[in-house]
Amino acid sequence: MLRSSEEKATDDEVRAAALQYVRKISGYRNPSKANEAVFEQAIEEIAAASQHLLDSLVAGHRAA
Repeated sequence: MLRSSEEKATDDEVRAAALQYVRKISGYRNPSKANEAVFEQAIEEIAAASQHLLDSLVAGHRAA
């Protein structure tokens, strides 16, 4: 479900979305021990990029 632009996403929601994306793109629900660190790193990077996007959209929305 798409989120409303009126509500700010929580950190947990952003991380959950990043986790879902990494699972989808990698094809793995849970990584092997050998891939655990890179899986977690991808989640963190995607969550940060997603938060940056949301912060930028909010800032742009306020300026309009």
